[in-house]
Amino acid sequence: MRLRNIPIADEKIASSPFCIHDPEQYKGSWDRLFHNNNPIHIEIGMGKGRFLLQLAQKNTDINYIGIEKYTSVLFRAIQKLEHMEDDKIPSNLKLLCMDAENLTNVFAQDDISKIYLNFSDPWPKKRHARRRLTSEQFLCIYDQILNKNGTLEFKTDNHSLFEFSLEELTASHWNVDACTYDLHHDPILCQSNVMTEYEEKFSSIGNPIHKLIASKHAK
Repeated sequence: MRLRNIPIADEKIASSPFCIHDPEQYKGSWDRLFHNNNPIHIEIGMGKGRFLLQLAQKNTDINYIGIEKYTSVLFRAIQKLEHMEDDKIPSNLKLLCMDAENLTNVFAQDDISKIYLNFSDPWPKKRHARRRLTSEQFLCIYDQILNKNGTLEFKTDNHSLFEFSLEELTASHWNVDACTYDLHHDPILCQSNVMTEYEEKFSSIGNPIHKLIASKHAK
């Protein structure tokens, strides 16, 4: 899918109070940004931000960082926050424009408690497998920023990507703690489910949603 370029996106991100600027300064000490020691959950590829916004509003004792590498997409998330009433904007939500390949530049070991991956780009061609956010290469990066009890939650409607993800997790010695091929009909995993824009779209046309929860291997 080709993204429409928004000329003012870079400028908007650089000046937005919702975005994290110079994130490297907080590596290992994110309490300086959030002014508390609450756990930090991140969503990689946050899109327009509805999923993480709902979580932040619901769970005020958790800090959330939405990560998006495409400026034109992050711009839409900023707009969404700007159009909210001030007392509705959660103070525990921040946005960060960066590529997930560089996560270890801004997060230290144990900085993160949970990673969300929602409807990530499947990169269907075999030669692009390394770019998938559940590839062995990215799992190694996550391993370097999650704390010892950290978890990874992944949702997709792409069956091939889901099978690939399970294989990569096993090969990387992660534990798959929960797994379903039909989230919306799973009596346990659907209880606390927060839907994303893509999830709502795909499920409305009959696509079953797959979900897994994985935890780090023992050191």
